[in-house]
Amino acid sequence: MAPSGDLMGAAEDLADQFLRVTKRYLPHLAHLCLISTFLEDGIRMWFQWNEQRDYIHMSWGSGIILATLFVLINMSGQLVGCVLVLARKFVPYACFGLFGIILMQTVAYSILWDLKFLMRNLALGGGLLLLLAESRSEGKSMFAGVPTVDDISPRQYMQLGGRLLLVLMFMTLLHFELSAFTIFQDIFGMALIILVAIGFKTKLAALTLVIWLFVINLVQNAFWNIPTYRPLHDFLKYDFFQTMSVIGGLLLVVALGPGGVSMDEHKKKW
Repeated sequence: MAPSGDLMGAAEDLADQFLRVTKRYLPHLAHLCLISTFLEDGIRMWFQWNEQRDYIHMSWGSGIILATLFVLINMSGQLVGCVLVLARKFVPYACFGLFGIILMQTVAYSILWDLKFLMRNLALGGGLLLLLAESRSEGKSMFAGVPTVDDISPRQYMQLGGRLLLVLMFMTLLHFELSAFTIFQDIFGMALIILVAIGFKTKLAALTLVIWLFVINLVQNAFWNIPTYRPLHDFLKYDFFQTMSVIGGLLLVVALGPGGVSMDEHKKKW
């Protein structure tokens, strides 16, 4: 076998060993990272209650009562949904509630006309799809009685959809700047996320990307070093939690595996 093959095999063995050691804790960490964007947004709404209410009131002319009700539903929906996901209680209902929050924000903040923010919301939906797919593997399936084709269940199609939407989530992190390191960073990351999307060497690619993104996130998005009154603080904070959600989605892929609709699974049949 070629040295590159030996190196790849050693890397896969190392990834498998890591998964065996962290198997019990990895899903919990994935959940926390994945919903960190919702959690941060809910907490921010608590501290910026008046600003959020006034924005909705001025943007839609809805009146103070309706604007207050919108912010209350938005904030409580995100916080309660996050608590349920972390507690692993009523996870499908929590996911559907968070889907509803995404839809509300898309309309209320006119996100439909902002491509980057729309991609972010679609991508967060991909993370929730992965959570739903995981919840289907625990307990009674919501798809009981639904016919499957070639032993591929709706849950596995949900995993595929979640992986594909993770590509959108990752693309919101690209910088497209003309510097050697940024170009390398974008190309390296895109290569790995495409491997995750098609389900080839999935766990190794996802785990490598997790480590890469975690280090880059700590270095490039250190919002805690910037005074809160500067706009850069909020900009870096947004990117930090967006990256953490991508990391959470990737960790969930590592924990769940690629599912039946993937090249890794088809290779086993070959």
